[in-house]
Amino acid sequence: MPTMNSALKALFFALVQLQAAEALDNGIGRKPHMGWSSWNVAQCNSASAKYAIDTANKFISLGLKDLGYEYINIDDCWTTRSRDGNGKLVPDPSKWPNGIKPVVDQIHGMGLKFGLYGCAGQQTCAGFPGSDGSKHAASDVAQLADWGVDFWKYDNCYTPCLDNPPPQTCGRPNGNTKTWYAPMRDAILAVQDKHKIHFNLCNWGRDEVWKWGAEYGHSWRMSTDNWGDWASVERIGSSSAAISGYSGPGGFNDLDMLYLGSSKINADQERIHFGLWAIAKSPLVLGLDLNKISDWTLGIIRNKGIIAINQDSLGKPATTFTPPGKQGPVNGKIHPYWAGPLSDGVVIGLCAGTSGGTYGVSFKDVPGLSDSEYSWEEMYTGQKGTGKSISFDIKLHDMRVIKVTTTPRKIRGSTAL
Repeated sequence: MPTMNSALKALFFALVQLQAAEALDNGIGRKPHMGWSSWNVAQCNSASAKYAIDTANKFISLGLKDLGYEYINIDDCWTTRSRDGNGKLVPDPSKWPNGIKPVVDQIHGMGLKFGLYGCAGQQTCAGFPGSDGSKHAASDVAQLADWGVDFWKYDNCYTPCLDNPPPQTCGRPNGNTKTWYAPMRDAILAVQDKHKIHFNLCNWGRDEVWKWGAEYGHSWRMSTDNWGDWASVERIGSSSAAISGYSGPGGFNDLDMLYLGSSKINADQERIHFGLWAIAKSPLVLGLDLNKISDWTLGIIRNKGIIAINQDSLGKPATTFTPPGKQGPVNGKIHPYWAGPLSDGVVIGLCAGTSGGTYGVSFKDVPGLSDSEYSWEEMYTGQKGTGKSISFDIKLHDMRVIKVTTTPRKIRGSTAL
């Protein structure tokens, strides 16, 4: 009965796909990952054992490890320009004189995790060996598992394209990025009993990755790169609101590395950059040289209150809302009013994205709150209060991050908010 065989085949493949999607929920990525990535520091020159170990030591000496920063991720250029005779990736001996595993072991011994970079195409973006779809996926993941690598960023350069040969960045893809991310996903699933790897999809937001990313990885880049300027912060931050519903424990929208310390943004813009990424539940991945970090920027990335909001167990991103009488969101601009649920309250973000001034809101107009008195705390200034509303004077491109507590607390034997 051919029709029955066809039906059984269809059912079988549907079950296989369902199992694969469910298997990704393996305890990895329950909260947005926190760490550091090498690319913005010195591009290819920072893809080395020295940068990895130095940064790990900085995580400890600066108190970042204790705040939850744990991944030391090396980006492009860590290999030689070609594979060995067995098709294996070869760590560049000038950058990794003892290989990868001793560095991973040392970083693990410090209580931290280690990540590497690969690419779905024939080459990485900088021209090093890519996994080329299914051709090298299983072999590359076997190497990662043997080394104990905890994180794999998988880029989208030199992938199938209607232009032949494919350019670094294809404007006319030959197919859907799911096609070339699936083999790597399956390879990672195949080794999960031996070693679990956080799979970060870096497909630049193509093919509406937020709609299917959770079936393929633990985090996914939802946009093109953050170039370290205000235009990037504005472009990426504003676009995160509309896709907030696709992000949660086990799979998060990745707004790209934090470009704090960039000469292209000022001190106030650093606060809105970090604060908006945090309440949107993006991974908090530092892209700067920790040996050159300013006291101002260090204070931002060590803000315990904002980190706690980002790492809240509920894992629900903030999105925009519009109080009565206020203008709604404008495409490409950072909306002033943001809110999202927390396990013990609500976070409110007030953003002076287009003009400085006084920004406030009544709690009754905030999703998740009512016409009641609440206790609140602003995380950048440390201001605290109780009432039915909040209001702040905010400079252009600055932000206030307010946690409103809704969990009842005990006061002298009674229960109150």
